Amino acid sequence: MGPWIEKQRNILDFTLASLLRRKGKNAALLLVYTFIVFVLASVMFFTHSIKKEAGLVLQGSPDIIVQRTVAGRHDLIPASYLGPLTKIRGVASGRIRLWGYYFDPITGANYTLLVPEDFSAGAGAAIVGSGISKSRLASEGDVIVLRAHNGESLVLTIKGVLSEKSELISADLVLISEPDFRKLFGISKGHGTDIVLTVRNKKELSTIALKITEALPDARPIIRDEILRTYESVFNWRGGIITVLLAGAVFAFIIFAWDKATGLSAEERKEIGILKAVGWETSDVLLMKFWEGAALSLSAFLTGTALAYLHVFFASSPLFGPALKGWSVLYPEFRLTPFIDPVQIATLFFLTVVPYTTATIVPSWRAATVDPDSVMR
Repeated sequence: MGPWIEKQRNILDFTLASLLRRKGKNAALLLVYTFIVFVLASVMFFTHSIKKEAGLVLQGSPDIIVQRTVAGRHDLIPASYLGPLTKIRGVASGRIRLWGYYFDPITGANYTLLVPEDFSAGAGAAIVGSGISKSRLASEGDVIVLRAHNGESLVLTIKGVLSEKSELISADLVLISEPDFRKLFGISKGHGTDIVLTVRNKKELSTIALKITEALPDARPIIRDEILRTYESVFNWRGGIITVLLAGAVFAFIIFAWDKATGLSAEERKEIGILKAVGWETSDVLLMKFWEGAALSLSAFLTGTALAYLHVFFASSPLFGPALKGWSVLYPEFRLTPFIDPVQIATLFFLTVVPYTTATIVPSWRAATVDPDSVMR
């Protein structure tokens, strides 16, 4: 084992010396390589984590949401629809919801107004999200004035501000009572925004949705899984847009890296010829070039992945976060919980490290199989 270990040590020492002799070119390649890995890993980390966050948020959403459509658009649903829906076999319970959007001309933002199932603050009161509290400079005990559908003013006293920990879903939220909501939007007592249903057996959601459309042809049932798939499609689309926009840089790197890996310079060919002349075997030369390519690609992969992790989960993706998150006047401040998918990491590894490392071996093998004297000449 002694001579073999000494031989491997000599190969590693020569590999390091070879990298240092061309440190300028290798440093430029490493910089570009790391940037590409950083961008791809950032998009991957963000889209995977935001989809996980959406899944966790939607765990508390209703099993089925039933909307009424008129002329292909969402319309108010009559309260009389609740009876036939709760009589469907498999439906445990149901209730009418009241929610809507209100444009605030003062801040230029859209608020989400919701009547909770149990609102203990009473009429004339409101509980607002932290985003509204900051934008309106209003805290507990202050009042906010909303313009009703008939032009009258609805004065609401803020009884509480929702915690910043829930800012991801409550930054623009206003909780008010049912009488205030109906007065603000002019909705009669016999109508609501939609109906939510709780189902006993989650495996029967699709069957119950079909029964809903048969009982109420103008009703549109929305299953919770459909909402989650919609969010996943949106974030996949946004991540794909970023990747496409950076496709030019990625292809430029591929060309640069391929040229660097497959095109040996005269100095490198001469170096291989000398090594062959002093007794190195072809396998030794290939092993040296393998370690050279692996050192560059692994360094870029590890550095780029680590920087992407810090960029997404600690710095909140300042470089391209708005393109992935979307835009809003009242935008919540939040940090994503790290969710790492081993399959995605492995895919990124095989797409960035393996091709370059493999590409360095082929030209080296061609040079190593040529007569050393002719190579040095």
